[in-house]
Amino acid sequence: MITTMRETMTGKVRLTGESGERPIRMTLRVTVPGALHPLTDLRAEAAGRVEVPGFADDAAAVGTMDIAPLRGSRIGYRMAFTAHDGRRLWLDGAKAVTVRRPLSSMTRLPARLLDVTGAVVGEARLVFDLRSELLPFLLSMRMRRTRRPWPVAPSGARAAEALFRSRWRGQPGRLEVWYTTLTDPATGTGVWLHHELVSPADGSPARAHGWAAVFPPDASPTWARFGPHPWPADHPTAGYAAGGVRVTADELTGAAGELRWRLKVSGGTAPLFTFPRWAWHRELLPAAQVVAAPAARFTGTVRVGDTELALADAPGNTARIYGHGNARRWAWLHADLGGGDVCEVVAAVSTRPGLNRLAPLPFVRLRVDGEEFPTGDPLLAALRFRAHLGRPRWTVTGRDGDRRLTVEVTMPPERTIAVPYTDPDGAPAVCHNCEVSDAVIRLERRGPGGWREQRRWALTGTAHAEVGERD
Repeated sequence: MITTMRETMTGKVRLTGESGERPIRMTLRVTVPGALHPLTDLRAEAAGRVEVPGFADDAAAVGTMDIAPLRGSRIGYRMAFTAHDGRRLWLDGAKAVTVRRPLSSMTRLPARLLDVTGAVVGEARLVFDLRSELLPFLLSMRMRRTRRPWPVAPSGARAAEALFRSRWRGQPGRLEVWYTTLTDPATGTGVWLHHELVSPADGSPARAHGWAAVFPPDASPTWARFGPHPWPADHPTAGYAAGGVRVTADELTGAAGELRWRLKVSGGTAPLFTFPRWAWHRELLPAAQVVAAPAARFTGTVRVGDTELALADAPGNTARIYGHGNARRWAWLHADLGGGDVCEVVAAVSTRPGLNRLAPLPFVRLRVDGEEFPTGDPLLAALRFRAHLGRPRWTVTGRDGDRRLTVEVTMPPERTIAVPYTDPDGAPAVCHNCEVSDAVIRLERRGPGGWREQRRWALTGTAHAEVGERD
């Protein structure tokens, strides 16, 4: 079931550096995953038009709405649009819903216009005019059943941009991750940039921290932490930003110990939903992962002390995790197969009672020539796969119809680092990571003569892999 509707708001905006105000108009087409009701607490997709005469008129604006009128006392808006001068901007605001003034609070939207650095470029006040807009709004509402639990996401850069935005809405006991891995094609050096938002289960303030690591092909890895830093209550960016470390769909910058990095991001294919799309958007599982920018290319510099690594179109990806914390045990693989083809594996054992006694559940996505294997819902497909976790070698195998996939990963111990950290519930965990791993991926098809190899990929030192567990 999905609900669609149209909403139009108008008002005034004062741009930075201008003494007067300009009119602003925002017209949105909203797609809600489910039915609207007073206890709604969900995130909807929005697309439409943002108009500011002489400044912007973008009919391809895209973003999200966080709808929680009673549970969260707010309806949040985050719309990305392009100004006349080519700048990418965001309209960021929220209706503060109150029981004492329900109509006025649900019709007034104070908002800011932000640039890619998070700087405020304008202050806006928009209003939903009940006299002229209520009837068109009500007539636009439609509810329909769909086989897809979530509408098809936009493709390309806009889809990735929406996935980079923080999902955290102030709840305790949440973990949110932005992590980027890449390989320098010139030297074979692997790079790992890991960014976290941790909201402790005991209700103490959220913290932002992370680490960076560089894996030379012929020397020991170097890694260092950054943070922790407080997470701003009104986070002003379409990604991660804390303590001088930033992640957006277009750029990564930061420092940790003797490591410094500044990278531009280009290319990339459509987001790869390792977990079901509904699990990411509706948060119905303990955690979910999505590759927001698979097969991306990174250009810039990574410094380790006085040594500079210059990167030019280095293949890699940025993935996202959101949920209640890490699994009891897990393994992860990202394999760039060339030509936009990728293989992503997340195998995990839940911490939930009962589920923690089961074997690892492997979520597998192989994208080749634009087609994905296994087909259908990733959760149902995971039931047909088996994982054997260990170090330095772990494997995943399974079948879908007349095809069978086998993934074998080897993480050289001398090039693997162990990073300890703490989950939102206070439990310690450790991940063993190697960005210069080896992997062999085989896709077979069953015919009259039995199983025959259809495709085979062998990655030597260019696979990105991890094995982790709670202590």
